[in-house]
Amino acid sequence: MPEIESTGEKKVVKQDKLIQLIVFRLGDEEYGIRIEQVKEVTVTPEIARMPKTPPFVKGIANLRGDIIAIIDLEERFKLRSAGEPVTGVSYTLAVEAKDYTIGIVVREVPQPLSIPVSIIEKAPEFIQDINIHDKYIEGIAKVDERIIIVLDMLKLLTPEEIMQLQPKSESSPAQGRTRA
Repeated sequence: MPEIESTGEKKVVKQDKLIQLIVFRLGDEEYGIRIEQVKEVTVTPEIARMPKTPPFVKGIANLRGDIIAIIDLEERFKLRSAGEPVTGVSYTLAVEAKDYTIGIVVREVPQPLSIPVSIIEKAPEFIQDINIHDKYIEGIAKVDERIIIVLDMLKLLTPEEIMQLQPKSESSPAQGRTRA
């Protein structure tokens, strides 16, 4: 609701700042990502498995010429058991951070939604305490009868996980060797 301030005879209506989210389902819950963190949404491309990656990393895919890691948040958040396949058509949200781009697999077409910033409440303390190393929950938005968990995708992966997903630097020791 807009806040009304009385300044002398004039009434000034303060508009609440709106943010746009891309909303999608994981398990039975709705999640949202700020639209500026989403580069694009596409039907999930063919995924090539990668060795020695965490189970929630499905592999890599070619997305318009860029090779990106594809992540299954249902597995990451333990909403579905590891190895249980995603059936049917899935969609990928390409999320761009400063040093990397990752793809997030979702089962339904993500929808845009504009909401006032003021309705995003801080996550309850017990959730923040449980996820002490996982500060990726920006807050909880109540929209009519819906509850949307707002994620900060830039905090989703730990620095160690990011290192696993990035291409190895050119100075790897194996490159100096010659073949016999």
